[in-house]
Amino acid sequence: MIETFLLNSLLLLSQVSTPERKFIYLKNKLEKFGFQVIIELPPKRGAYGLLQEANKKIWINPVVFELKIGTQTLIHEAVHAAQVCAGKGKIKTLGLDIQPINYSRPFFMRYHDVHRQDLEREAYAVQTQPNSFDLAVSLLQQHCK
Repeated sequence: MIETFLLNSLLLLSQVSTPERKFIYLKNKLEKFGFQVIIELPPKRGAYGLLQEANKKIWINPVVFELKIGTQTLIHEAVHAAQVCAGKGKIKTLGLDIQPINYSRPFFMRYHDVHRQDLEREAYAVQTQPNSFDLAVSLLQQHCK
């Protein structure tokens, strides 16, 4: 009986979502550059991630870990962090020469403000690259020295 209980407990523990190494590395890198990464519901309803440029806070919705998109969400917000660094506290585009996949188009086209579309287009462009993690880390190091 106790063996069954222990086996079931181990099985349940193995299913608990934990941030992966890349997520933790990127979180630490963002914090090194003065951003605060908060794992809780963002103040904007329905958002998976959110960056407030004025106070350098990044919210990550805990649901992203269940959806297995935690690292991708943080990569997206890391691009926005690099945009804030590049703009010296004001968010601005980085002028990247990459495009997001067509599938992501509705996600950034829903913004009516063209400037916001451009910011989101860059974040989705990086997020959808095969080397998205390395690219996000490189952008942070380049712009948030």
